[in-house]
Amino acid sequence: MARLAPNRLALIVSAVIAVLAIVILLAMGRPPICECGYVKLWHGQINDSGNSQHIADWYTPSHIIHGMLFYALGWWLFVKRGIGGKNAARWGLALAVFLEAAWEVVENTPFVINRFREATANVGYSGDSVLNSAADIGWMAFGFWLALRLPVKWTIALALIGELVAAYVVRDNLTLNVIMLLFPIEAIAEWQASGGVK
Repeated sequence: MARLAPNRLALIVSAVIAVLAIVILLAMGRPPICECGYVKLWHGQINDSGNSQHIADWYTPSHIIHGMLFYALGWWLFVKRGIGGKNAARWGLALAVFLEAAWEVVENTPFVINRFREATANVGYSGDSVLNSAADIGWMAFGFWLALRLPVKWTIALALIGELVAAYVVRDNLTLNVIMLLFPIEAIAEWQASGGVK
């Protein structure tokens, strides 16, 4: 089965896209690091000012899953559908980085920040630091790499484990975030507010 293994040029293009996203986020006025003044490898609270400010947090599994999903999208487009010809599969990572970088920029607009505050478990969300956004792009690339290297069933199993653990610990995950951003459900909001890591 053909894989979405990037070549050297695709890796360079992916890196350039990630750097452009960082430049755009800085130009938008996003703080380079947490305004607390320090950097942590892990921040475990989702409803305080350190959320989405450091290298990893309870939303890191979501970004890893993004990479797995983007791998599947790239495989479907470039391998199964044959879009772009026989050498197009090498651009799967660049497509994934572009999609993640675009999300990081959109996620840090006032409209989306306010939407997260209104409709999701992230009541205190103030947007990401640039460090966190860059790390999220990196975590997505890690998820893409896992999907490239692992059998499909293991990739799916890891994605499900990530979703279930995050839902159990903080009552939030990628699936719940998408549901609450697009079609908020009061019962989910009440369940999220009643427990989890604060």
